[in-house]
Amino acid sequence: MNEHALRVVLAEDSVILREGMVELLRARGCEVLAAVGTVDALTAAVAEHDPDVCVLDVRMPPTHTDEGVRAAVELRTARPGRPVLLFSQHLESAWAARLLETGAAGVGYLLKERVARTAELVEALHRVAAGGTALDPEILTAVLRDGRRRSPVDGLTAREREVLGLMSEGRSNRAIAEALVVSERAVEKHVAAVFAKFGLPATGSDNRRVKAVLTYLAELP
Repeated sequence: MNEHALRVVLAEDSVILREGMVELLRARGCEVLAAVGTVDALTAAVAEHDPDVCVLDVRMPPTHTDEGVRAAVELRTARPGRPVLLFSQHLESAWAARLLETGAAGVGYLLKERVARTAELVEALHRVAAGGTALDPEILTAVLRDGRRRSPVDGLTAREREVLGLMSEGRSNRAIAEALVVSERAVEKHVAAVFAKFGLPATGSDNRRVKAVLTYLAELP
């Protein structure tokens, strides 16, 4: 065995696909330390072998939804920076975003059609193992697109949006309370929540109402 071979632990519940990937990886000079079909077996294999990189399907038993993503996040939480590459036949930017929240170093996410191109897969594995990032172009585009859509306004409750909308009309807290038939104290709490979610701390001049309104108006169609 080549002493410089990339040491891999693979998790894929489909026996046929798993065995095929093992053969392809070994043919490309990788050392497959373990090939397993469940998240529990993956966790045990990683603890036993401490591989250079973990490769796992997004959808694993028992529910075949996001077990692979959760397992990858747990592995990187237990050891920050642990190289992990996810693959899936589904384009789900939310899954990629969850993985990237653990840090961009040593992270990969490829669609299965790209995984089938062995040379690209192995190149991506080496990049991830070295602390780099390997994101499928389609996934990267989706993550960036969804990121542009996110706004502080998205985090507001329906009532907080109502309060902010009335603030944008120049109404005082008392006027807002009268319009919504609530107490002025309740309005003050909603306004404080808006400021907190928009990251607007109190300052000497305290022009938070103006900034909050401008943020709100910028999101209107």
